[in-house]
Amino acid sequence: MKKVSAKKSSAHNVFPTPDHDHDRCASDAIAHAEAVCAAHKERLTPIRRRVLEALLSSHAPLGAYELIDRLADGEGGRPAPITIYRALDFLRDQGLVHRIESRNAFIACVHNHQSGDPVVFLICETCGAVGEATGAGVAESIRNASRAAGFVPKTPVIEISGTCAHCRSA
Repeated sequence: MKKVSAKKSSAHNVFPTPDHDHDRCASDAIAHAEAVCAAHKERLTPIRRRVLEALLSSHAPLGAYELIDRLADGEGGRPAPITIYRALDFLRDQGLVHRIESRNAFIACVHNHQSGDPVVFLICETCGAVGEATGAGVAESIRNASRAAGFVPKTPVIEISGTCAHCRSA
């Protein structure tokens, strides 16, 4: 019973809590990425993995050049922008990364939803964290409106800026 209530409460947390087990979150996301790539007969190459790991290192969105800075090391140097953009395109195609249009940045997807499902991003203007909320009602409304217009949405994304509960309470 305790497991169920813990699972239930974490399902309602859109933003990570201060005691969030980030290492487990990241390792679960990498395991999921490996499974997705295997299922699609694709490879999670070392550079793709490193880009995903860099995005998983924070729950804040990162731009391509921030990723380049994070991946730069003494041995391999700085990866070229095209290398990062290709890795991001691959990760987006696999549903492992989302683009935050308003920030021209990317965030790892730690929610295992269908790639065509609408995504609602809650962007904290104070701390920069991005929460990913699921909304069955929103999804249904988007599907109905799209169908009525004879439109097939490719990447239905909604971005909402505001202040997260952690910043409000601080």
